[in-house]
Amino acid sequence: MKKCLELAKKGIGYVSPNPMVGCVVVFNEQIISEGYHQEYGAAHAEVNAIENVKDKSLLKKSTLYVNLEPCVHFGKTPPCANLIIESEIPKVVIGCRDSFSEVSGKGIEKIQNTGIEVIVGVLEKESRELNKRFFTFYEKKRPYIILKWAESKDGFMAPINQNKPFWMTSSESKKLVHEWRAEEEAIIVGRITAKKDNPSLTVREVAGSNPIRIIIDKNLKLPSDLNLFNSEANTIIFNTIKSEETGTNQFINIDFNYLIENLLEELHKQNIQSVIIEGGSTTLQSFVDANIWDEARIFKVNKTLDDGVKAPTIEGRIISEKWIGGDELEIIINR
Repeated sequence: MKKCLELAKKGIGYVSPNPMVGCVVVFNEQIISEGYHQEYGAAHAEVNAIENVKDKSLLKKSTLYVNLEPCVHFGKTPPCANLIIESEIPKVVIGCRDSFSEVSGKGIEKIQNTGIEVIVGVLEKESRELNKRFFTFYEKKRPYIILKWAESKDGFMAPINQNKPFWMTSSESKKLVHEWRAEEEAIIVGRITAKKDNPSLTVREVAGSNPIRIIIDKNLKLPSDLNLFNSEANTIIFNTIKSEETGTNQFINIDFNYLIENLLEELHKQNIQSVIIEGGSTTLQSFVDANIWDEARIFKVNKTLDDGVKAPTIEGRIISEKWIGGDELEIIINR
């Protein structure tokens, strides 16, 4: 199962809104084939692993391992459960159940009903952790939410009178942030951050797809020549004025009295399974105060600003602390 998880991770940033899945076929305690879901719309992990078996007669004497319950519905591809049954594989070991309503136990039941031995729950915690975005989306009906910011030694995010883009982390940290962007589906910033930093919020330092850019601009005060409105990536602007699409920009009118709830409801409707909130301090703190977040990634920089925009205050369980190019990166999860 560890090998399945290792293979599945190769799909991050490429398979969404599908989950990351890896699969191996074992004969006489030896892996004879492996596969993973490589791209949304392409063959699933089980299909690739079964097709990669050179001697198909061995399938009738083998065990198939997969980190997520095989699908049983027709989507972009045929059901994996059908192929497993047709291949007469006598034993299937599954990491965890699928939360998607079209599957959710049905794949396991269908395979078991043919007499195939099915074991569920091997490395279940690790299997769910790998697809935390997918499970959050279907179980909580919202995207997986990652908060991200950098703060000085004295707890500030930026100078008080910032009038130009400000970046205080190392080049190594900046590259890592671009890697994160390529892994998630969307990035959220507030109006003030969009205006002061004029960010592109694209993937430039690494290979990968640009995430959807999301701006919170209640009264549409931002100038149209900002980088966020260019055609390098799709942009969603949440506001109280209008709903319309112009090129790569989509304006969505929502009730700001329940901003977070309405924003997340709209993102769920658009099948967005994960977001990084990159600023500013007010936007970040509003999600913290509402206790609607899953993970926080905080760069602590060896600099002092003496005064400025205060970094958010947050409580959670620290799961990782490491150094990135002179910056301390602390990762916290919501307990």
